Amino acid sequence: MRKRTKYWVYGLFCLVVIMLAVVPQIRASRQQAQPTSRHAAASQSVHRSTSTAQPAGQHMRIPINWRKPSETVPYPDLSKVKDLWVKVDLKGNRTYLYDGQKVIYTMYSTGGIYKKDAKTGKTKSATPTGTFHVQQERGDSFYNAKLQEGANYYTSWLNHGEYLFHSVPTKADGSYNQKEAAKLGKSQGSHGCVRLSVPDARWMEQNLPVGTKVVVVG
Repeated sequence: MRKRTKYWVYGLFCLVVIMLAVVPQIRASRQQAQPTSRHAAASQSVHRSTSTAQPAGQHMRIPINWRKPSETVPYPDLSKVKDLWVKVDLKGNRTYLYDGQKVIYTMYSTGGIYKKDAKTGKTKSATPTGTFHVQQERGDSFYNAKLQEGANYYTSWLNHGEYLFHSVPTKADGSYNQKEAAKLGKSQGSHGCVRLSVPDARWMEQNLPVGTKVVVVG
């Protein structure tokens, strides 16, 4: 009996020693594993939110190139657009194509220069603000001798040829005024029209339907 009792006591003692040695290691390994799994889950969540987020204008061409389209993706297929309208942000130097509430294409643009109104004392753009509509007047080029400035690919949206979407300006010889073209998407500079890159202006002339709503803000 005494031997059996000794064996039992010795066995229990060994079991306690083993438990004291093993249990802390198990707990430590679990604690190390948990942060890793949480980090992985957080990373997956961030990846999902990043991959699904598609902010307007995410395909904008950088740096700005007035000889190329403003975005690096194709222009929208208007046959699939249900509610097309255009928004011109004069202060932001951007022109947006919308389908309802969704921006479907963003163009770099340059609107009218800002001058202080002598009567009101407020600074005002040479480009009228408000809601207008695309008119039938459009063409491949024009030149205004009085202003000594022309442009290519124009589309009228007010006063039947007075206020236009058109390319960056051209000189009397038909070449592009590169100093003025460099303002595209960066600052104001026109006499009232909305300047666009050469391909953007061409696309507008060839595709923008008569009657399309144009909202000018700023």
